[in-house]
Amino acid sequence: MFRTVWARARSQDRPLSSGGDMYQDIVVGTDGSEGATAAVEHAAELARLTGSTLHLVQGCGSPVLAAPMYGEMPAFDQDEVVKACLAELEPMAGRLGATGIDVRLHVVPAAAQAALCDVAEAVNANLIVVGNRGMTGARRLLGSVPNSVAHRAPCSVLIVHTN
Repeated sequence: MFRTVWARARSQDRPLSSGGDMYQDIVVGTDGSEGATAAVEHAAELARLTGSTLHLVQGCGSPVLAAPMYGEMPAFDQDEVVKACLAELEPMAGRLGATGIDVRLHVVPAAAQAALCDVAEAVNANLIVVGNRGMTGARRLLGSVPNSVAHRAPCSVLIVHTN
């Protein structure tokens, strides 16, 4: 039966991938958490297996956005925030790059879900990988990163079980 299904897919002129053609650009985000690190490791393995470029993204939303919630916020330098985010990403990128994966870093001054979707669109990504944190309970109803990305993404989304 498997051969019949395979033959039908070919006869319907669907592109069948050999793995390396399936993904050229994979986007994954991290905030340094354990769950995000698990999603990064999953994305890195996919990138390694398919020869894809791995785009490691961190959204560094502006602290000014939190001001109404917490009162007056001290002045901050967005360039310093971006530098701090890059400093967090560079060791992970170096470790992944040492395994032969082409890693690109992206620090975006936006919330995580917007950062992931914006980078995916900018690099014409084939896949966004996110962890499943926030997919259960009240956070699912209030809006989680995986849920928001799945609804807004310009490409396929893989939600990795990270619990």
